[in-house]
This record gives sequence, structure tokens and C-alpha cells, in this order.
Amino acid sequence: MSQQIVLITGASSGFGALAARALARAGHTVYASMRQTTGRNAAQVVAAADYAREHRVDLRTLELDIASQTSADAAVAAVIAAHGRLDVLVHNAGHMAFGPAEAFAPEQFAQLYDSNVLGAQRVNRAALPHLREQRRGLLLWVSSTSARGGTPPYLAPYFAAKAAMDSLAVSYAGELARWGIETSILVPGAFTSGTNHFAHAGAPSDSARVAEYESGPTAGFGEEILRKLATGVPADADPASVAEAMVAILERPYGRRPFRVHVDPADDGSETVSAVADRIRAEFLRRNDLADLLTPRLA
Repeated sequence: MSQQIVLITGASSGFGALAARALARAGHTVYASMRQTTGRNAAQVVAAADYAREHRVDLRTLELDIASQTSADAAVAAVIAAHGRLDVLVHNAGHMAFGPAEAFAPEQFAQLYDSNVLGAQRVNRAALPHLREQRRGLLLWVSSTSARGGTPPYLAPYFAAKAAMDSLAVSYAGELARWGIETSILVPGAFTSGTNHFAHAGAPSDSARVAEYESGPTAGFGEEILRKLATGVPADADPASVAEAMVAILERPYGRRPFRVHVDPADDGSETVSAVADRIRAEFLRRNDLADLLTPRLA
């Protein structure tokens, strides 16, 4: 496998941090991007540098706030200045929220959409001119089984945003194929331990609405959902398997990487639904004489 220049968003913790280390161990130059590298995430910067030194891998950290187009432009420019190219962009950054949908202010829905969808769009606008000039590259989107699988209540803002992100990835795949840019969508299931995804989830801002739900027939519903969701996840479910799946995607030859890969220890049905949806998309494109959009045009 040839060395790739990889930029991962939201790599301070969770899947992003695990993937950054796994891809670096596989021999790639990896930029683990995050915001507040000299503030809140300063410890993560030190941890990444220690890991790179101890394991003798090329793992670097990079300031990138996906909420800022200026920050995204500067981060991508720094990678291009250092290497003259960018091979792989991993859209991993995102945020979760947990609670009754009614209790979230519309602005909170907008914030989740910004974190999970608009952030990716900002980074794409920074990176894609370079990838299109190269006529080569890979967009690797970290989606969620919640977009199409079994979806427990109290995660509506997150699920809605992830579904939008998945749809965006599918549309970009067709638009970028003739430029030689590949698309792979990695679809993790629920990992209730091993990351801070649930622990750092946002909460509804309308505490009065939350109290109404807690005093009615859904009293204790949040704890019940989390408990039962955890029982559906195998005890040996390891979030590192998501990082390993990323490595496997990059190991595949350019032009033959999979469009969608599921890593779902709970088997919530997303893989079955996605297989049908992706097949219908492919059949639609073939029927309309657009089959070339299913694979990147090799330079």
C-alpha cells in the first residue's frame, strides 16, 4: 500500500483519534485535525506527538475548526504546502445530542446540522479544488447506521443530521466521479462504550419540556433507552474496529474501493436497507446512461 496523505476531521478523540493512529501505523502521513489545539485539546496534541514518537509513525496534529471556512481553508492549505497534495479526506467530525426531540430548540437542531453536515461542506470547499486539480483522491465519510437502521428515540437531532450527511455523501459521489475522486461511506453502528460519544452528548435546552416528559408516561425513558441499547451491543464490541475498517478501505487499490462499509456489532438492519438503496441508485444511473458515475474516472 502506497503512502497516502490523510486529513481527518474531529480527531481529538473517539473514532477520529483511533483512526488517526491506525492509519499512521499502516504507513500513512496522517493529519489529526481538531479545534483549540493550544487550548482545550492541548493535551490531545501532546498525546498524539507522544504516540508518533513512541511508535515511529508520521502522525501530526492540525488546527481545524469545521465551523469556520477560514480555518478549513488554512488547514488544507497547510497540508498542501507541506506535501503538494492531499490524497484522503476523512469526514469524521460531528456531535451527538440526547433527549426528547420536542425539548430541543430549533437552534440546537441547526447546531447539530452545522456540526455534522455544514462542517463537511466547508472542508470540502477547501479541499476539493486541490483534489479536482489532481484528478485523484478519496472522500471517506463517517456516517451512522442511524441514517437507515433501527433508530431508538431521544436521538432525533443527531439522527436527522447524520441522515443528511449520508445523503450529501451519495450526491457528492456522482458529482466527483468524473474528476477521478472516489467516495467511500463508512457506517459505524452504536458503540455505547469505548468512546465519549454518548458521554459528551448535548442535552435539550428546554428543561421545562424535559420535566414534562419525565413526569408523564415517558418518565425514565432516557435511562431505559440507554440501558436497552447497551444490552443490544455485544460485550466485545470494539470501536477500534471502525479504525481498522478505514485502514482496510485505504488498502484497496485506487478505483476499487468499496462505496459503503458497515461496522455494526448490534446489526440494527442498516446494512440491509443500505444495500437496497445503493442498488437502486446504481440501477437508476445505469438506466439513465450515467453508469460511469459509479466509479471514479482514472487519470
